[in-house]
Amino acid sequence: MGKNVTQKLIESHLTEGRMIFGEEIGLKIDQTLTQDATGTLVMLEFEAMGIARVRTELSVQYVDHNLLQEDFKNSDDHLFLRSACKKFGLWYSRPGNGVSHPVHMERFGVPGKTLLGSDSHTCAAGSLGMLAIGAGGLEVAMAMVGEPFYLKMPKIGGVKLVGELPDWVSAKDVILEMLRRHDVDGGLGKIVEYYGPGLRFLSAMDRHVIANMGAELGATTTVFPSDDAVKEFLKSQGREQAFREILADPDAEYDEYEEINLSELEPLIALPSSPGNVVPVREVTGREIYQSYIGSSANPGLRDFAIPAMIVDGKQTHDRVSFDVNPTSRQILENMTATGILGKLIHAGARLHQAGCGGCIGMGQAPATGRISLRTVPRNFPGRSGTKEDQVYLCSPETAAASALTGVITDPRTLGMAYPRFMPPKTELLNIEMLVPPAQEGEPYDLEKGPNIKPLPQLEPLPDTLEGPALLKVGDDISTDEILPAGAKVLPFRSNIPAISRFVFSPIDETYYERAMSYQKQGSFIVGGSNYGQGSSREHAALGPRYLGVKAVIAKSFARIHLQNLSNFGILPLIFTDPDDWNKIAQDDTLSIPDVRNAIRQGNSVKVINLTRNETYETEHRMTHYQVEMVLAGSLINLVKQKAS
Repeated sequence: MGKNVTQKLIESHLTEGRMIFGEEIGLKIDQTLTQDATGTLVMLEFEAMGIARVRTELSVQYVDHNLLQEDFKNSDDHLFLRSACKKFGLWYSRPGNGVSHPVHMERFGVPGKTLLGSDSHTCAAGSLGMLAIGAGGLEVAMAMVGEPFYLKMPKIGGVKLVGELPDWVSAKDVILEMLRRHDVDGGLGKIVEYYGPGLRFLSAMDRHVIANMGAELGATTTVFPSDDAVKEFLKSQGREQAFREILADPDAEYDEYEEINLSELEPLIALPSSPGNVVPVREVTGREIYQSYIGSSANPGLRDFAIPAMIVDGKQTHDRVSFDVNPTSRQILENMTATGILGKLIHAGARLHQAGCGGCIGMGQAPATGRISLRTVPRNFPGRSGTKEDQVYLCSPETAAASALTGVITDPRTLGMAYPRFMPPKTELLNIEMLVPPAQEGEPYDLEKGPNIKPLPQLEPLPDTLEGPALLKVGDDISTDEILPAGAKVLPFRSNIPAISRFVFSPIDETYYERAMSYQKQGSFIVGGSNYGQGSSREHAALGPRYLGVKAVIAKSFARIHLQNLSNFGILPLIFTDPDDWNKIAQDDTLSIPDVRNAIRQGNSVKVINLTRNETYETEHRMTHYQVEMVLAGSLINLVKQKAS
């Protein structure tokens, strides 16, 4: 039997285990990616392990999230990251150089390689035929040390693409169609691989759009073949020598199959407040908007700015609409300038922002109260934009530009104009100067630590018995943005765990911090619904609750990365055997797990006693042996130190 692309990538990097669904496997990691919202912790973790230099083929630190310099915190952290790159042997992407994912694709992505990133959208590099996976920062630090990355072997779902996209429909509508079909948890435990004749109509950057938002499906990653489209992209970046063809064998098989006829797609839009809440644009036309935002890692290519520029060329956007343009890389911005794309957008009323994550992560561009914001970004979780109870819709650049002109949600097919055709320039302007190479090995370099950078807190091993209140009970699809929000107010404290922990669960319950501090030493529980911890890979959403005394989270199910982050920092993740037991627990009930260390050592079944109601619930953990060892030790860092000693 032939192999699909995913199997070829895994097989060539397999260090432990077998490619059998559900078995734990270890993967050799070639490249790592960190960004500044997670990277400061990674560097502190790397320092704590006492390793002199990275042991990967390539590691890159990007500064793209925390670009606002309202005071010293972000500025100090940028200097710290620069010094850490020099000291530990990483490339450094300077502030303003752009979002990590498109820049990595432009400058460093190599077909056939593995990439582990402390950002959930690292999977975007699957567009180049890479095995690219988002993970917690601590796992990335371990990969930088040269350790394998461990995970349970996912299923491989094959999505056959046939037909060709109609006018006014683009790659964003393909991934929105997948989200319409499967919602935000339909990809859990799976790798999605695209194949079929429809691929020839999708450029490498189109594939980036689809692969990037595979994270919103909950998928482990997304994989595309490395074919002529990838070769053409690498040639445009002056890196044709990096190309290597990787195709599925003609008789390759998949664990699951489905098909998308591109010819039958129409403009789609995700309604608030979930990427999975997808409907055709035609069903919601006429709703008044305040903001139309193009850019972000989900639509980062030159064509994603060029098409809107041609739509608004010679016109003015509606006077009520804030038309926000967020270039995704310095290189894209230079090409927008050289080709006249930028001038068309600015003349039409665009507000230009610096190359970075910007409004997507809540760093500025927050919409008005109660008003609709159309965005080409990947996520619309509640409050992520920076406005409480926001109304963020996710759509294609075509829909965003059309609606900016009319002031209401508009199906772009109704504009009454010919669909603009964009031909990329034969020679792109390249920008490699904003990337700073690592210092030579052996060259001494000191870390520059500002006053906001604090040591990691000491985390105690798991006690024999857990007992404490269920301090918070939440429903389904709680995101890491709701566990510990991002944005200009919170993220500057990312290197200071005691300070950032004040914001834990603040979007859900502003009293949580004070209540949790009362039980910090004793310990407490969180009770969650399905897909608990979806979204961003930020490990602060595990480390913050851990600092406040959370010892266990009991949920109906967990998002992959967050479950790993909980294990990394010694929080016990338990799953209700009977999901109806979630209904029986009330907030502030006192829960107990006696002899918990032996329970998780000896098997998967764990009994949870509700002392308030005199009830017992059956739960199970689905941790690997390695994850169990982390939880017992109190954290992965503790485990590494134990083994080293």
